[in-house]
Amino acid sequence: MFIALAFAVAVFFAMNIGASGAAASMGIAYGSGAVKWRKLALLISAAGVYLGASLGGGEVIKTIGSGLIPTNLMTIKITVIILFGATFTLFIANLLGTPLSTSEVTVGSVVGVGIAYHSLYLKNLFHIVTWWLVIPIVAFILAFSFGKIIIFLERRFLSLHDKQFQKWLICFIIVAGFLEAFSAGMNNAANAFGPLVGAGLLSVKEGMIVGGIFVALGAAFLGGKVIETNGKKITNLSLLQGITISSSSAALVIVASLYGIPVPMTQITTTGILGIGLSKTGRAIFKQHIIKKIMIVWLVSPMFSLVISYSLVKILLDKDLYTLFVLVSMLVAVTGTMHLMRVTKNEKFKTGEDRK
Repeated sequence: MFIALAFAVAVFFAMNIGASGAAASMGIAYGSGAVKWRKLALLISAAGVYLGASLGGGEVIKTIGSGLIPTNLMTIKITVIILFGATFTLFIANLLGTPLSTSEVTVGSVVGVGIAYHSLYLKNLFHIVTWWLVIPIVAFILAFSFGKIIIFLERRFLSLHDKQFQKWLICFIIVAGFLEAFSAGMNNAANAFGPLVGAGLLSVKEGMIVGGIFVALGAAFLGGKVIETNGKKITNLSLLQGITISSSSAALVIVASLYGIPVPMTQITTTGILGIGLSKTGRAIFKQHIIKKIMIVWLVSPMFSLVISYSLVKILLDKDLYTLFVLVSMLVAVTGTMHLMRVTKNEKFKTGEDRK
């Protein structure tokens, strides 16, 4: 029963990964107008994701399956808990249409189990988190620098706007988007089926192929909302700018995948878009509501999946009902604090109106 449940949750998680990963691959090609039909953009993304997962996803699968906690902890029940914690967090983000790093929620869920059993490879975790911090910054700097160069070139050489040249750029950005989808498959498919490999239910090769299939299906059928967010709602991109972001993101993620590091694919792409936006419009890009929403979700989501997996281990496996009491108390405290903040804000607003 638990084996069937583990596979069911892994499949559901993989499809949600595909939905989220769609924004991190063909979203730019779609947003820049190179691919005009959303469904076509999602299908191209699905093809790239499958090939990336089935051909090059092995190293990251090994990291997720055995690089953070000892393999003797990866029982069937623990695998279900890890997958459920990550899946639930990602599902909520997809409902909100918010790009989210599947690597962050998966690693957070695995870490939650490690904390529950006081057994965690801290050196490996520190190494992964360092990559999380560095790679998006590198993507931002590259995008900002190339963005300034592109603005100069587009103003200096008007031939870049010729229809013939634009046709070549359309081909390049579709190829760049496909490569970005390929890199997403290499890195993200491991998040769904890595725990199953760690539990000995699948071989690494089987995890790569099966993971690729279901992540691709998720990209094709569930990625609509997220591709709209990344492609349309952050900033308008020219073809040259889109090529810059997609190609640099793909290169960074492929390098990380070869070293077996699960990295925040969506963050890399989104920070690249922000870098381009900063080069075009200045700091006004950071004032957009969608940016604040994405940043908050990035900060909260790994902690959320960590708390879920830790709590499930304590409540379901260790029968520690005190943990349930703490969780309920924390939920009441957070809800009450948020309500109090809203009430205080409304009171200040009304007081300001009265003074007028």
